[in-house]
Amino acid sequence: EVQLVESGGGLMQAGGSLTLSCVGSGFFFGQLAIGWFRQAPGKEREGVSGINRLGETYYVDSVKGRFSISSDNHRNTVYLQMSNLKPEDTGIYYCAAALNNLLYVPVAKFYRYWGQGTQVTVSS
Repeated sequence: EVQLVESGGGLMQAGGSLTLSCVGSGFFFGQLAIGWFRQAPGKEREGVSGINRLGETYYVDSVKGRFSISSDNHRNTVYLQMSNLKPEDTGIYYCAAALNNLLYVPVAKFYRYWGQGTQVTVSS
């Protein structure tokens, strides 16, 4: 059974940094593509970043230069390093896995397995 567990969220002041972790079980990370999504109150879920088995990455424009996605296949973990956080980064962050392991642009409908989410709150 594929499971994803996110951690690392919290409350942060604007300008601060957080690193989110997504630990997978039931599969080898190199077999699947991983995406990070977020959902702010009253808004639709948004694809923030993605990485595929080739290490190709994607970032939505609003986080380019501030967020960095990386994968540690030995630990079956994908990280999302977030710096220079802004209040608009607030939301529940989810990691998800796609069976198409070449996928790196995170579009929710293509991701089959989802974690429970971790809350990130950025105060101004």
